[in-house]
Amino acid sequence: MSTPPHDLVGIGIGPFNLSLAALAHPLPGLRAAFYDQKPHFTWHPGLLLDDATLQVPFLADLVTLADPTSPWTFLNHLRARERLYPFYFAESFHIRRTEFDAYCRWVADRLPALHFGHRVDSVGWDPERALFEVGLTRLGPRGSGGTPGPVHARHLVLGVGTEPRVPEPLRPLADAPGVPVIHSDDYLAHRDTLLAAGHITVIGTGQSGAEIFLDLLRHRPAGRERLHWIGRTGAFAPMEYSKIGLEHFTPDHTRYFHALPEPVRDRLVPAQWQLHKAVDAATLAAVHDELYRRTLDGGWPDTVLTPAVHVHAAGRPGPGRIELHLEHTVQGTRTRLTTDAVVLATGHRGRPLDDLLAPLDPYLRRDRAGRPRVDAHYRLALDPAVSGGIYVQNAELHTHGVGAPDLGLAAWRSATILNHLTGGPAYPLPARTAFTTFGLRPGTPQVPPARQAARLTPLADGT
Repeated sequence: MSTPPHDLVGIGIGPFNLSLAALAHPLPGLRAAFYDQKPHFTWHPGLLLDDATLQVPFLADLVTLADPTSPWTFLNHLRARERLYPFYFAESFHIRRTEFDAYCRWVADRLPALHFGHRVDSVGWDPERALFEVGLTRLGPRGSGGTPGPVHARHLVLGVGTEPRVPEPLRPLADAPGVPVIHSDDYLAHRDTLLAAGHITVIGTGQSGAEIFLDLLRHRPAGRERLHWIGRTGAFAPMEYSKIGLEHFTPDHTRYFHALPEPVRDRLVPAQWQLHKAVDAATLAAVHDELYRRTLDGGWPDTVLTPAVHVHAAGRPGPGRIELHLEHTVQGTRTRLTTDAVVLATGHRGRPLDDLLAPLDPYLRRDRAGRPRVDAHYRLALDPAVSGGIYVQNAELHTHGVGAPDLGLAAWRSATILNHLTGGPAYPLPARTAFTTFGLRPGTPQVPPARQAARLTPLADGT
């Protein structure tokens, strides 16, 4: 090896591995490097709408909830940009998504361990050296630009992110050139094309669907909106945002969920959709306000909002036209909708790890559904012959629950990984984080003992 091995190599640089890199930076003696094929940091650029805000408070930045004294906090970003006082007077607990993106780029530009423009081609285990070997290709402006040679590491962390989820019936149309079927990830790049279409259909009743429907509505003339908004869920439901409800996004709930049996976890995640797949109540209110405003002169806006609708087939009846075959999941009724453009606000799914980890497949331990097992420290379960660890970020929904993609747990998860990797409390973490007690502890009394009668103290005279 021409260079010493790294203690940690990160694959992918999204917000979660960026959090890990920021917390790893000050640790003495820890040699880390992170690689991403993108030329620079980006975070859902197609959804950086002007008024869209994060669904978590600004304290859920890359580091604060693990180390509020870190130089990489959002508040220090504001200080460096001389924007601390304006932010103070703005009283904004939930910042704009564009501002979070700018903050992440500020951090990414200053961490020396980050290497953009590098594609990871392979990951293997070298048993003789007891090291992981990572094959890289350095990318130039026009694609491949050379192979810098393999990088070796004692441990890996996978933060490869998610990819757009496109429903099966719509994949042929989304992949066809010239057909305006756009995933929400690419919305802003195609907004002008979409607005020029006669009729637009938004599919997906989550936060992205609501934001895109509202943005299209605000840019269409009153009385000629020609917008449909449909989705599978039974209602345009608000996100659970009560203070006690939010405790599902604490380390306490994560630990409780991880300890549940696998079949129970698999049943629980879909049932908790309103915790993380619904719509912010303020966005729903803004949609209603905009629709209501358009009724002031009489009449109704030319919009249709229908939940509980499933697209079971799609086709092209003619040039520039899309036909959606719809089924109502409650009524069982079917109909067809002809539209000129479709926006797929159908969410994301974790990028498959199988191709990347194919050389390591003999070492991986999987659950009954064939998914990698992930321990409480976010480390993949591997054959004992592999002494190194492979940690994952946002690839553990099936083992750690709805908090896996939540930014509010990013710093805690990064600190958990670093503490386990270094073998010490690099970042002291709280033992308790919620008022809610998730689950019962077997053998531990849950009812306090009966109250004992107070014993009276005799007075000096014996009475």
